[in-house]
Amino acid sequence: MNNNAPIGVFDSGVGGLTVVKEIMKALPNESIVYYGDTARVPYGSKSAETITAYSRQIAKFLMTQEVKAIVVACNTVSALALETIKEEFDVPFIGVVKPGAKMAAQATKNKKIGIIATEGTIQSGIYEKFLKTTSPEVEVFGKACPLFVPLAEEGWLSDDVTKQVAQRYLAELKERKVDALVLGCTHYPLLRGVIGEVMGDGVTLVNPAYETAKELCYVLEDNHLLREANTQPVHKFYVSDGAEKFRRFANSILPCDHLEVEDVAVKSFE
Repeated sequence: MNNNAPIGVFDSGVGGLTVVKEIMKALPNESIVYYGDTARVPYGSKSAETITAYSRQIAKFLMTQEVKAIVVACNTVSALALETIKEEFDVPFIGVVKPGAKMAAQATKNKKIGIIATEGTIQSGIYEKFLKTTSPEVEVFGKACPLFVPLAEEGWLSDDVTKQVAQRYLAELKERKVDALVLGCTHYPLLRGVIGEVMGDGVTLVNPAYETAKELCYVLEDNHLLREANTQPVHKFYVSDGAEKFRRFANSILPCDHLEVEDVAVKSFE
């Protein structure tokens, strides 16, 4: 495999850009091909079968871009489809759940961990499964926060409405006295300021995007796939709908000039 090939990253929408941002920091020489399934967001309320079908289509598209690894920058896909689709492709796959769970287990002092995520991720119980494997003594409290995704996509990152929603969602976890909180959807780090304000200074916010970028470094190194040093990366961004809106949002998050985004439908990649 060509170690100068790009890294594929995909998510249901703009949330995966938080993972892209961390990858750019950790691996500045690497090229990235990103796909955001903006036409079919959100994934959190959809069935495992549907999410697996969508993910397979996107992975097949990314393979046409000759990627050397695929980062599933979506907690819902990582929870419900990753184990299935990774067996169908001959490149390494990295999800966001395991890295985030590992860090949460390290961060907690009172062994009470909160998980905020989509309905699909919470119902899957996958974070609790990994956390119990890592640290059997921890208590895990999950809370679905579906309104966080549209709020993040609208760019309402510090709006009063967002704070009110966060207070309502997070009240239960505050009562449980969790001291580590996993931002279990890639959109949620965009709301980190509000979430941190509501939870208070005594709670460590775990960002799986950061942990996933570190895991990707290890995987590329282990597979001798790191790109040559001091090479200029080329980044490509694709979405299933709304390229211009995505471009404006991405430009506000990523350290890229003149970012270009192209609409590509992946339904044909069966």
